[in-house]
Amino acid sequence: MSKDLFSNHAQDYAAFRPTYPKELYDFIFSHVKHFEQVWDVGTGNGQVARDLSKQFVKVFATDISANQIENAFNAENIFYFQAGETTSFAETSFDLICVAQAIHWFDREKFYAEVNRVAKPGAMIAVWGYSLLSIDPEIDLTINDFYVNVVGPYWDKERRLIDEHYKTITFPFQEIETPSFSFSFQWTLPELQGYLNTWSSVQKLIKEKNFNPVEKLIDQIQPLWKFDKMEIKFPLFLRMGRVK
Repeated sequence: MSKDLFSNHAQDYAAFRPTYPKELYDFIFSHVKHFEQVWDVGTGNGQVARDLSKQFVKVFATDISANQIENAFNAENIFYFQAGETTSFAETSFDLICVAQAIHWFDREKFYAEVNRVAKPGAMIAVWGYSLLSIDPEIDLTINDFYVNVVGPYWDKERRLIDEHYKTITFPFQEIETPSFSFSFQWTLPELQGYLNTWSSVQKLIKEKNFNPVEKLIDQIQPLWKFDKMEIKFPLFLRMGRVK
């Protein structure tokens, strides 16, 4: 069963999680034959559902967290459901199935069986994520130390799949070669702080120790922060294949 680590800070998640670049969607859509229905799995705040809603007639978006769905983006052609790896969707329903920054939490064997059930003939599956950000060498050293030594013990074991760019997960589909992507944002220091607060490891440490370690990290970064806004870069990785 998928883990629900984000319900308690769903509003922050909606406000501070980065959005994905047009280049990623353009590549995915170039391999999709029809644009009638798409399933966005582990939708979280609905940011992917929002982007998909501009291309597909209907978007079905699922998440195990009711709080995430309550804070998700709304559109007339987006339909939200609380669900994990299995659903009540009809067989052969979807032209595309997407999972953004979530498949590492799934029972993948159960999920892949559901993908095969609900995918239309010729449907595609696209699974992507992003790993640790970079800003500049000095700040990166500070954040890397925080990532490994401060909150490192509080990451779930599934986090290593992100660090490995999903290369080690099973992917039993007719896989296609995908390019490397990256995306970046101009963030203020408070925006960076808001994003770091959404890390599941940070939330677990807060719950156990009753203090927020991000505050000390921001104090360390403050003297290194050279401008009002600085460029935040994320490496972005994609695995994609034809279901059947």
